[in-house]
Amino acid sequence: MPVSVFDLFSIGIGPSSSHTVGPMRAAGRFVAALDRDGLLPRTTRVRSELFGSLGATGHGHGSYNAVLWGLEGEKPEAVDTTKGPLRADEIRRTGQLRLNGTHSVAFDAEEDLVLHRRRSLPFHPNGMVFTAYDEGKVLCERTYYSIGGGFVLDDDDSGHPQLLPDPTSVPYPFRTGTELLGFCRDGGLSVSQVMLANECVRRPEAEVRAGLLRIWSVMAECIQTGCSTPGVLPGGLKVRRRAADLYQRLIQNTAGNASDPLAAMDWVTLWALAVNEENASGGRVVTAPTNGAAGIIPAVLHYAVRFVPGTDDDTIVNFLLVAGALGAIYQQTASISGAEVGCQGEVGTACSMAAGALAEVLGGTPEQVENAAEIGMEHHLGLTCDPVGGLVQIPCIERNAVGSVKAITAARLALHGDGRHTVSLDKVIKTMMQTGADMKVKYKETARGGLAVNIVEC
Repeated sequence: MPVSVFDLFSIGIGPSSSHTVGPMRAAGRFVAALDRDGLLPRTTRVRSELFGSLGATGHGHGSYNAVLWGLEGEKPEAVDTTKGPLRADEIRRTGQLRLNGTHSVAFDAEEDLVLHRRRSLPFHPNGMVFTAYDEGKVLCERTYYSIGGGFVLDDDDSGHPQLLPDPTSVPYPFRTGTELLGFCRDGGLSVSQVMLANECVRRPEAEVRAGLLRIWSVMAECIQTGCSTPGVLPGGLKVRRRAADLYQRLIQNTAGNASDPLAAMDWVTLWALAVNEENASGGRVVTAPTNGAAGIIPAVLHYAVRFVPGTDDDTIVNFLLVAGALGAIYQQTASISGAEVGCQGEVGTACSMAAGALAEVLGGTPEQVENAAEIGMEHHLGLTCDPVGGLVQIPCIERNAVGSVKAITAARLALHGDGRHTVSLDKVIKTMMQTGADMKVKYKETARGGLAVNIVEC
């Protein structure tokens, strides 16, 4: 079954879906399994090990604290973004950890949570191993992989991920762009109608619509918070938050009736910056489809709400359904993990999703939607993931702003055509994966290549 739109758009916490949300979910899954199997009362210690990209950039991406929160039973969508860091500091200071929120064990900050900077597990660069002990005796050991967008896979004890097929039968089981277009043509349906029909197998239509509008409300709230929060981002780079100042300037320009034909693009830039500054500060964001690329879809959707006449709740729902359908193709046939394929899999995928979604709400055919999505990815091919200092700040924040503008350009370019084009979405996705495989590891979210080694940390 295609991935649900609610899997691709999940409410979580910054700064990274694969390095913060994923480890938090994996740690929570581990202690829940201990509780379910009756092992929690016998557990006297838990050791957590993070490998590959998680180990290399885990401190800058908030992985350390995320694991502690997960072990205590917190969930990304509900953890208090203000009190969470204080609780993590308390755990390190007191040496006491409450597994699943109920069972206290000793915690050694040096020995019980280890980030291996130069070791990787074979299947995926974002690997984790959790081990529970009873006075030195191993009670349980499990391996998990954070594969991007907050998705977590269990190991099946053979070194490979446990891929559990969804047995749910849907009317339109597409995996590729070609299959999606085929269902649209055969049924005379739009992309959003195909995705809605699949979603309604899981839950009633009213619940689907309410859930998507809830997702949008969190996106909009994130934008509002980012536009009203000045200061400097945490982490040591002393990156100044720009959204609040830019917002005030744009408001003044609007009040003064300043004439600028590109003013709409300034607003799109603002909205993307606002979201990703919130993400970089560990705030509440919607994974879309990752945290590192979380600003693009909200910014482009906000563009539709603000500047496209006739945009209403149905338009918002349809936008997110189309974006979800396109994201499901990437999730099933490629990767959205910067640690696996570089930033082309994060910002490139988000741009592709936003471009296709905007194309439909602007009146595009399914063929034009597919064309817009292809353009959005094609011009991100080869994009590296090189976070300076291991933080989701430089170049990530500005990259979302630029990716948002490119998504709007891609949608408008596709609408000027008739949907016929040389490079299909499936071909560009295949190319993205091949490019990611050829890319050196140091350019894939390790902070050991690109800008990360050419910018002196402050």
